[in-house]
Amino acid sequence: MKETTSYLRKKILVLGLAKSGVTAASLLHKLGAFVTVNDMKPLSENPEAQGLLEQGIKVVCGSHPIELLDEGFELIVKNPGIPYRNPLVKGAIERGIPVITEVELAYQISEAPFVAITGTNGKTTTTTLIYEILKEGGKLPLIAGNIGTVASGVAETATADETIVIELSSFQLMGIDMFKPEIAVVTNIYDAHLDYHASKQEYIDAKAAIMKNQIDSDYFIYNANQEETVNMAKNSLAELVPFSITSKYENGAYIEDNAVYFRGERVVNILDIRLPGKHNLENVLAAVATAKLKKVKNEAIQRVLATFQGVTHRTQYVATIEGRMFYNDSKATNILAASMALSSFEVPVILLAGGLDRGNEFDELKPYLKHVKAVITFGETASKIERVAREAGISIVKHVDNVEKAVPAAYEVSEEGDCILLSPACASWDQYKSFEVRGDMFMEAVHKLK
Repeated sequence: MKETTSYLRKKILVLGLAKSGVTAASLLHKLGAFVTVNDMKPLSENPEAQGLLEQGIKVVCGSHPIELLDEGFELIVKNPGIPYRNPLVKGAIERGIPVITEVELAYQISEAPFVAITGTNGKTTTTTLIYEILKEGGKLPLIAGNIGTVASGVAETATADETIVIELSSFQLMGIDMFKPEIAVVTNIYDAHLDYHASKQEYIDAKAAIMKNQIDSDYFIYNANQEETVNMAKNSLAELVPFSITSKYENGAYIEDNAVYFRGERVVNILDIRLPGKHNLENVLAAVATAKLKKVKNEAIQRVLATFQGVTHRTQYVATIEGRMFYNDSKATNILAASMALSSFEVPVILLAGGLDRGNEFDELKPYLKHVKAVITFGETASKIERVAREAGISIVKHVDNVEKAVPAAYEVSEEGDCILLSPACASWDQYKSFEVRGDMFMEAVHKLK
């Protein structure tokens, strides 16, 4: 960890706990800051807050009292999930108090450089793939960020010969100041999280922050098939590295002669890539570009791509029961992600879909339902998805209470050779704490069928 006096004797408010808040509060306390933690959950039900209290950190629980801003804080470290319209956050900004996320804190203390990945879809797969390839290539990677490992905790022990591979959400990127990755990757940009962001442009601007501090010795890897990411690249000072599955870019990664190429060099044959789906080829291209820039040998890249099957909850194979294949794609929390999953299969599909209603309709799913023979719905959006399914000519449409009941209902209408796919096209928060919990419930229900 870099020695820093930036936080010494500074009065800092850590707003919202969860894993990132606990780690940030403990780290700031070690760095000599006067830390106050504020969390909505009551202290009696909050073991994390109790643990911080035992460390000598001031804890305020049960609400976000606006009066806290009268205590003279010099900095707020905000949980990414707390929106900027929150009165306490809004009040801090109006008073000129800087508001960051713990990703910024991680950057300021890290001896290791960063490879940072963001995008609407594919960022978890791309992040994991980059990590696995760098590891196979002997490059000493560490994995962090939105993928589940707190960045500042990883940065605290990272060394200069390691590399932190970090997945970043738009929520996290809105709270950076100096954060600068040596390699920034943007997989794609589509409409998402518009319940958090004031507009699509705000969402795009948040994603673009990943490269705002880069200089000409850094690299910006971007999807050359998308207008939004191409426009981002126009504002980048870093060396531009495009990737495309449809066009050849001499300075980037592309497909030619049924192989992945990087800057004119054949890296791996497409037939040797285990990861299924056209959309995953884009993730592979981004990962290959990153690996080549980090001087990983082709043999290491080939070994990983020949075995890597994806990440948990992302088109994850679960089991085959009586000839029915079950796939868990719970991480498909929007229409685009579900569409990509559906386009990966050419066998008959029983689709399990539904979840949090964000006010949108699902007509964009229709072109991807051609292989779907039945739809099982659940959650707040059930009726919306049922309408689209019937309009698409799907005769078997059933509504159940939850994912656990959707599995046996899907099995009842399936036949040998069918694929039963959980790809909800919605967030999980109407019924489940997270998409991980939803996916786990799906897999548990599948195993019960056995």
